[in-house]
Amino acid sequence: MRRPSRLLLSLSASAALSLAACQASPPASKSAANASSEPAAASTSAASTTTGTASPGVPSSSDAAIRKAVASLVPDAKVNSIRPTPVPGMVEVTTANDTVYMTADGKYLLTGSLIEVATKRDLTEASRAIARRTLMKSIGPSQMIVFAPPKPKYTVTVFTDVDCGYCRKLHSQIADYNKAGIAVDYLFFPRTGIGSESYDKAVSVWCAPNRQQALTDAKLDKPLPRRNCTNPVTMDYNLGLKFGVNGTPAIYTADGTQIGGYLSPDEMKAKLDKLAAQPTS
Repeated sequence: MRRPSRLLLSLSASAALSLAACQASPPASKSAANASSEPAAASTSAASTTTGTASPGVPSSSDAAIRKAVASLVPDAKVNSIRPTPVPGMVEVTTANDTVYMTADGKYLLTGSLIEVATKRDLTEASRAIARRTLMKSIGPSQMIVFAPPKPKYTVTVFTDVDCGYCRKLHSQIADYNKAGIAVDYLFFPRTGIGSESYDKAVSVWCAPNRQQALTDAKLDKPLPRRNCTNPVTMDYNLGLKFGVNGTPAIYTADGTQIGGYLSPDEMKAKLDKLAAQPTS
């Protein structure tokens, strides 16, 4: 299930907003030794939400009304874009973690996927994929644990949790994914958060002499020597939040499209073949 939008949570109570903010913030219980050397992104003030030039295709009055509405719901949210949709009077609004829809006057907000009935195309997922492609450019091979065949036909990025049952099921079939021509690039997303037991296990895996073997052992629940070193686990986790990860495994194609959830090797191959056959929009 997708985590409820921060914009939607803000309508329930101020406590809900605080909870949502805490979920995206690194806890202070662990030392910096366990964190990535890359600094976390600075929080954005409410002022940045309500300023800026009007968005392309959106009247300046609507742009201002929407930014003001978002600021009233989540004062620290930064509006990344406001775009027209095929639905008259409705625009798409993207923030750091959300894609939602608002009426042009800023009075009404909708969450969920916008589906084009004629083509059955998920327009919301298409927009999210564009944002993820930009984020993917910040990920280098040195940040991943890779399981790949010699000449992969497809590559997927998988946010994984060492203790997740479906993640373990996926990894138990890693040889079959590779035989199907699928390379798997792993990033860590400890669902219980930074500083948790799952987080510490991810750090130990990364700091092991053989990361592939350590990850396999950890997913088999074998005892793992506790290790510590400079690692990307915090950076992976924060990146996952920006991707909108709310459960693991979270599987993305090279163009940023989310295809799962757990998929068997045959299901994943079939889905990737289907996507590859679609015309590029």
